[in-house]
Amino acid sequence: MNPPQEQATLAGTSGTGAATTLKIFVGGRWVDSSAKTTAEVRNPATNGLLARVPMGGAEDVDRAVQAALKAYPAWRATPPVNRVRPMFKFRELLEKNFEEIARICTLEHGKTIEESRSSVRRAVDNVEVACGIPSLMQGASLEDVATGIDSQYFRQPMGVFAAITPFNFPAMVPMWFLPHAIACGNTFVLKPSERVPLSQMRMFELLHEAGFPDGVVNMVHGGKEAVDGILDHPGIQGVSFVGSSPVARYIYKRGAENGKRVQALGGAKNFVLVMPDADMARAATVSTESCFGCAGERCLANSVVLAVGEAYDAIRARLVDEARKIVVGDGVEGGVTMGPVISAAHREKVLDYIEKGIAEGATLALDGRAFKHPKHPDGYYLGPTIFTDVKPDMVIAREEIFGPVLCVMKADTFDAAVEIVKRHDLGNASSIFTSSGKYAREYRWRVEPSMLGVNIGVAAPMAFFPFGGAKGSFFGDLKAHGRDSIEFYTDKKVTITRWF
Repeated sequence: MNPPQEQATLAGTSGTGAATTLKIFVGGRWVDSSAKTTAEVRNPATNGLLARVPMGGAEDVDRAVQAALKAYPAWRATPPVNRVRPMFKFRELLEKNFEEIARICTLEHGKTIEESRSSVRRAVDNVEVACGIPSLMQGASLEDVATGIDSQYFRQPMGVFAAITPFNFPAMVPMWFLPHAIACGNTFVLKPSERVPLSQMRMFELLHEAGFPDGVVNMVHGGKEAVDGILDHPGIQGVSFVGSSPVARYIYKRGAENGKRVQALGGAKNFVLVMPDADMARAATVSTESCFGCAGERCLANSVVLAVGEAYDAIRARLVDEARKIVVGDGVEGGVTMGPVISAAHREKVLDYIEKGIAEGATLALDGRAFKHPKHPDGYYLGPTIFTDVKPDMVIAREEIFGPVLCVMKADTFDAAVEIVKRHDLGNASSIFTSSGKYAREYRWRVEPSMLGVNIGVAAPMAFFPFGGAKGSFFGDLKAHGRDSIEFYTDKKVTITRWF
């Protein structure tokens, strides 16, 4: 298969046809990686080869960091009102190329075109927030902290920051970090997931076109060697990460040991609590959309419906009925509501979880294992799968499956349901469906997940609010985007002044 038309226009490539190899972006130029090996970027819907990505390491990282360090003094000295002018231009270019970026995202990831559009829109939202940095970055002052003495603090950039981003939202997640970091006056190195680098390649073209000075933004490719190169490099002040909890813990530990600021967003096992007084039709519709959107490959997917008392019998059949309406297929095609999972290996991993659920005694109420796409038999497809009679100690209830599998669990009382949520090691997001303000407020008060929805399926904070979980779902102090990002990417310098 030849690369998609969108990919053929990318500047950062070499070679032709299926042999197209991606470049890295260093110091304002697309250059060849020093990597000795490459990995394949494939379309999950068809298994077609889109490109080859270099598996770079510490040498590529160092080249990018040196370019960022060289650019930093002049970029830091640029007034914030001037720093955001290319950011405004970047936003215009994202809007102009919106559909192209969304289509690239669908081709490399497999999610539906509507899901890709939503992802790109969230990316734009974060760029818009970063455009307000002249206000967001302001410090504070107090006159006469003592007689004749004034005190104030300024927010100052710190140097080079880096981000290591996941496969599931290739257009959006890098923009949780990059716009805020550079608007604050830092320079930046991005390592996108080697599985889905193409949308970021296009967006880096647009960053360059927007007029950011050479070296302010840089991008490298690779796997663990590149990650370790970032975590170990003395020129990098801080690292942002999104991925699984075991890797997030590793990133946090190794980065912190090297004296870096780290925000590491990990995995999830999100519960949606359904009370007997909930609107069952809406709860079932929204819960299935939450679980099966993006084929379940998102950290905000509500993958466990925890029904209280009589709500269990009222909702479990509705969930199956709603899931049967899902149209599985190639995300670029109209009418498709769920695409494939990211890779053949990940499909096998999800299938293994389904087998574990069966072995543990859960009831397989909807079996998606046999789904085959008639036109794309080599695609990485699974149909929606639902387990009922799930118990809290089952593997499928404890571990993050990250696929189109929904577990339906019962709790006898509200208090029992709350305890199930609290006992889980992860705490990214949760939702409650109820018509009772008392139960909604009590749930918000008692459970630990940091992102909470009330009659909402996906509790995704807007770009001007912080994004991140609790317990084993987050490692660090300051979360992604919102005002937390300004705190993360700046240091506060306090001055105490007395004049004679």
